Amino acid sequence: MRGIDPTRSAALTEADRLMTICNACRYCEGLCAVFPAMEKHRTFGEGDLNYLANLCHQCGACYSDCQYSPPHEFNVNVPSALSKVRNDSYEQYAWPRAFAGAFARNGLFITLLASGSVAAFIAGFVALRDPAVLFGHHAGDFYKLMPHNAMVAIFGTVFIYAILALTMSLRAFWRDINGAGSGAAVAEATHDAGHLTYLGGGGGGCTSENEKPSAQRRIFHHLTFYGFMFCFASTSVATVYHYALGWHAPYPLTSLPVLLGIIGGVGLLAGPAGLFLLAQKRDPVLVDRPRLGMDVAFLTMLFLTALTGFALMLLRDSSAMGLLLAIHLGVVLGLFLSLPYGKFVHGMYRYLALVKFNKEG
Repeated sequence: MRGIDPTRSAALTEADRLMTICNACRYCEGLCAVFPAMEKHRTFGEGDLNYLANLCHQCGACYSDCQYSPPHEFNVNVPSALSKVRNDSYEQYAWPRAFAGAFARNGLFITLLASGSVAAFIAGFVALRDPAVLFGHHAGDFYKLMPHNAMVAIFGTVFIYAILALTMSLRAFWRDINGAGSGAAVAEATHDAGHLTYLGGGGGGCTSENEKPSAQRRIFHHLTFYGFMFCFASTSVATVYHYALGWHAPYPLTSLPVLLGIIGGVGLLAGPAGLFLLAQKRDPVLVDRPRLGMDVAFLTMLFLTALTGFALMLLRDSSAMGLLLAIHLGVVLGLFLSLPYGKFVHGMYRYLALVKFNKEG
């Protein structure tokens, strides 16, 4: 038997032990991508384990099917072990390294970030304008409270920073897992990510607290992801309207940016709410319970972004518009700032893991 590497974390040591057992058994190789990828290795380096952990969709099917899961003495629990490695990997690859601790205290970090951003916008509106303007009627014209160029400068700067931080983190991850890709692998990974292929658990779906497979988690993930993409499309179309066509906000409720935003907003209300409720019911042995706050914080930010957006749209012609705009912009700014240091990164890491998996396959 191999000796224990004293430099390894407990999570990596346990994941290595389980992958060695699973590699000898191979009963679960048809459930998802993790086990076929695992079979290409005889030993597991840190990069290999981080790759497998981020390839795992934590459907729970392997735990239910495993003949060595508790109470067997082998104590095989792949979803929990890989969840811990996966969460550790977010901190390991964070950029800049000084912000790595944000993952460990994610709930507090996101709360302070969001509330601070909201307070900053409210204070900024009051400082830059007459305080009475904050509660005035502006017929939905947001730019009477904050000039368009100022809004673009703030969010553009934050967005560029988030992209840079994510790029540097993903670059470190890709190098560590010895990533390789091709056009065909990227296309296949895009298909797998878009369809959430490996949330199927071998066909039946994710396991819940009573071990019955269900497609609910997959559905709510789809609502969340495509809700986010529709909101992004709404912003993109509005940008084209403003700069290319010279059509300035506010836009009618029947306009394309507003309709796309409504569809996206519904997805960002239903998806995160559904995922939150399912998380409360999942068997705690399947997850990394101490760090569920990271999931909750991200889902809450997405939900609040949609909720404040709808409130702003419905009340944009009222005296509440100024305060609602400050709150909504603050929540969105907090979301943007937190993207490289919260659960958002799991989708990016998983996508790169899928690219490597399809290239190897």
